[in-house]
Amino acid sequence: MRRRHVRREPEVDPFYDMLFNMLIAFVFCFIVALLAMNPKALKAGDVRSKAEYLITVDWPDRNPNDIDTWVQDPAGNLVWFRQREAGLMYLDRDDRGDANASTLVDGHRIMSPFREEVVTIRGIVPGEFAVNVQYYQSRDGRPVEVTVAVTKVNPRAEIVFNGKVTLARPGDEATAARFTILPDGSVTHINTLPKKLVQRL
Repeated sequence: MRRRHVRREPEVDPFYDMLFNMLIAFVFCFIVALLAMNPKALKAGDVRSKAEYLITVDWPDRNPNDIDTWVQDPAGNLVWFRQREAGLMYLDRDDRGDANASTLVDGHRIMSPFREEVVTIRGIVPGEFAVNVQYYQSRDGRPVEVTVAVTKVNPRAEIVFNGKVTLARPGDEATAARFTILPDGSVTHINTLPKKLVQRL
């Protein structure tokens, strides 16, 4: 008579089972603790930022040309690519079109399609601000349509200005927006009356 081989199941150590269950319990408790410590979630429309106002200047994706942003505050302080901090204004990025829109990863160049500069105003400074854009350098010889938006961040995000201006050739400068901040933080007297800001280098 042939003997049948019966496969023995490996023995399970109850100690490992207990450790695994304790690990699951620990992870669960950790997640609950994180949720309890998490501050109140932002409501729709809220923006968390250490700024009172954002000025965004953007032009078409993958456009190779260099557009510059110039912003002047009521005290005459001027922020631009060679003076990236002035008063309570900060130029967060000097976007130079194709010149600084890539990075190398493992020998491969990865391009960013986005073209945008952002100026933050980190306090309520009563008075008039002026926002100019300049066609600094062209790589394709074409006009560039630039969009400028001014957003009041606190207590809720509110776009107070959104407009477009077309720059025809290198060297062109245009006033995209002028606006006045009141002591209570509200924005008024929005216009596009020309004001020269670009300093000839």
